[in-house]
Amino acid sequence: MTDTIETTATVSEAPAENGAVLFVPLNKLKKSPRNARKTPHSEAHIEALAASIAAKGMLQNLVVEPETNADGEPTGSYFVTIGEGRRLAQVLRVKRKQIKKTEQIRCVLDTENDATEISLDENVTREAMHPADQFERFRELADNRGWGAEEIAARFGVTAHVVRQRLRLGAVSPKLMQVYRDGGLSLDQLMAFAITEDHDRQEQVYENLSWNRDPSTIRRDLTKMNVAATDRRSIFVGTDAYAEAGGTIIRDLFTEDRGGYFEDAALLDRLVMDKLEGIAAEVQAVEGWKWASVHIDFPHAHGMRRTYPHPVDLSEEDATAYGAAQEEYNRLSSEYEGYEELPDEADRRFAELEGEIERIDAKRHAYDADEIARGGAFVILNHDGTARIERGFIRAEDEAPEPEGTEDATVNEEGEIVGDEGNGEDAEPLPDDEETEDAGKPLSDLLIRDLTAHRTLGLRLALGEQPDMALVAIVHALAAQTFYRAGEAFCLEIRLTSAYLASYADGIEDTPTAKALADRHAGWASDMPRDVADLWGFVAGLDQASLMALLAHCVSLTVNAVRVPWEQKPHARAMASRLASAVALDMTAHWTPTERTYLGRVTKAHILAAVREAVSDDAAERIAGLKKTEMAQAAEQLLAGTGWLPFVLRPARPVDIEAAPEADAYLQAAE
Repeated sequence: MTDTIETTATVSEAPAENGAVLFVPLNKLKKSPRNARKTPHSEAHIEALAASIAAKGMLQNLVVEPETNADGEPTGSYFVTIGEGRRLAQVLRVKRKQIKKTEQIRCVLDTENDATEISLDENVTREAMHPADQFERFRELADNRGWGAEEIAARFGVTAHVVRQRLRLGAVSPKLMQVYRDGGLSLDQLMAFAITEDHDRQEQVYENLSWNRDPSTIRRDLTKMNVAATDRRSIFVGTDAYAEAGGTIIRDLFTEDRGGYFEDAALLDRLVMDKLEGIAAEVQAVEGWKWASVHIDFPHAHGMRRTYPHPVDLSEEDATAYGAAQEEYNRLSSEYEGYEELPDEADRRFAELEGEIERIDAKRHAYDADEIARGGAFVILNHDGTARIERGFIRAEDEAPEPEGTEDATVNEEGEIVGDEGNGEDAEPLPDDEETEDAGKPLSDLLIRDLTAHRTLGLRLALGEQPDMALVAIVHALAAQTFYRAGEAFCLEIRLTSAYLASYADGIEDTPTAKALADRHAGWASDMPRDVADLWGFVAGLDQASLMALLAHCVSLTVNAVRVPWEQKPHARAMASRLASAVALDMTAHWTPTERTYLGRVTKAHILAAVREAVSDDAAERIAGLKKTEMAQAAEQLLAGTGWLPFVLRPARPVDIEAAPEADAYLQAAE
C-alpha cells in the first residue's frame, strides 16, 4: 500500500491502480482467505465498531484486493485484507436495517503487497492506548461535552455500566493515575481507590498503605469512616430519607457493594436518633409512660429495676370477640385444608383474623397503672434495622417509698416483722415488781443469736430429710435473686451470679438464641407475684413440672463457659464440656460460620481446612487462589447448610473432655 492515494474510482469504472480509493458496495466485499487473524472477532468488539461507525462514520478505510476466478479474471468482488472487523460491523448494521446491503464502502486498493503480510502487519505493529489515557478521555467527554453514560455508551458500543466504571476511574487523583501509569498500582488497586472521588482521601490512604496493598484493604481504609448500606442504621433510615437530608451514597462500581456506603456517618446517626425520638414520643403518648429514652444501642448500665406485665382477665367484650375470631379461624382452616394456594379473599380473611387474635392476646398481660406512671421505656435500634421497645424500667428516684414504720422494723421471736412497738418502749407500764419488769425487756442480741443458731441447725437437718421442700427452697432463693431486687428475701446462702456475655462477644444479644432466652425470662417474670413476700407461696404452689422448669431457667442463667486467656480453670472447662454433652447441645441450631462470626477472623489456612472438611478438597482448591476477603465470602456460601462447626463448638467426646489443655492449645493456634 502506498502512502499517497492517486486515484478515486468506483467498481464500475476501469481497473484502478494500486493505492486508488474505491467505493465498493458492501455486498461485494468478502473476508480474505489470507487474513492473518484466525481467531474470530468477539461480539463485543463488533458491537463497539458498529456503534462507532454509526456515530462517527468510517474513520479508517478498508484495504482490499480484487477477487479473481480460475482464469485470473476479476469477479467484481473484493477481498478485505485489512479491516475485516469493520466489514462485519457494517454487515451487523445491515441486519439492523441501519444501512442497505449495497451501501458504498470506502476502500483502498492494494495489488502490490502480500495480503498475508500486511494483514499480519496491521495487527502486530501497533500499540494499544494505556488504559489510564482511555479513562481520562472518557471523563473529558463527560465533563467537556456534557454527555451522559448512556450517550457515550451508544457512541462506543459498550454498556452504560462500563462507561460509568471508566468515568469513575478517570476521576481518580491525577497523582495516583500517574502511579498507575508507572506500574506502581495494578488495575485492581486503582479500581479500589475509585470507590470515592475524594482525591485527598485517596492520596492519604495511599501514603499510609503498608506492605498489604490488597484491594480489599484499600476499600476498607477508604470506607472505614462511612457506613455500609447493610448496616442497621442505614436500613432503619433508608436511602431516600438519607438522600433527602443531603447525604451522599458512595457506590463501588467494580464489586458487589450491597447498596454502597453512606458517606456521612454523623448525619446518619442524627437521622436515626430523630426517627427513634418520633417513635418514642408516640409510645409515650399512647401508652402513658412517664418517660421514653432513645438509644442506638441498649444502655445495659442503666441500673434500673425492671417490671414486667402481669396476667389480667379479658373484658367480656374482648373474650367474646376472641372466641368468635378463633371459631371462624378454625372453621376456615377446616374448609381450606388441603389447598395448595388459598384464594385471595380467604388469604385476606385469615390475615385479618390472625391480627384480631394477636391484638386481643396482647391484652392478657398488662402493666399496673402505677408502674406505667412511674416507669419508662427504652426505644433502641434493633440488629435488623427495626425499632425495638423495651418497657417497664423504673428509675431509683421513682421507686415507691417504703411503707411508714418499716425503717425501724425488727423481727420478733416468731419471725414476724414488727415496728417500734416491738421493743417495748412505748408499751403500757407494767406493775412495779422485778418479775413483771423483766418480762417487758426484749431478748438480748446474744441470746437471739444463740437461739436462731439452734433453729438453723434444726432447719438443716429437717430440710435435708425433705427433698421436695429443699427443691422449693432453692427455687425460691434463685427466683428471688433473678426476678427481684431483694437480696435478703431468702435464708439460703446461695448466691446467683450471671456473666454479662455481651462484654465477651459483640452483637451476641441480637442473636435468635439471645432473643429466645429473653422471651423465656419475660414469660416467667410476667407470672411472678408483684411482692417478693408472696414469692414463697407462688413457688410452693407450683406443680412439679413448673417448679423444675423455673429451677432450670434460674440455674441456666448462672452458666459461664467463656474461655479467657488469663483464667486457668481446666476443671471448670471440662465440666462445661460434660454439661454440653449431658444436655445434647447442638450448636448448629445457635451458630453458623460466616465472614463476621468466624471466617473473617481466622487465617486462610483455617478457611480452606473448614471447606475441605465440610465440602470437599475440590471446593477448597477452587477458592485457594482468592484473596482473604473474597475467600471468606466464598467459604461462607460453601459452608451454608453443612452444619460445620469449629472444634470448640463441636459435641464433646470423653477423650475431648479429658484433653482440655490440648484443646486450648488448638484454639490459641487458630486465633
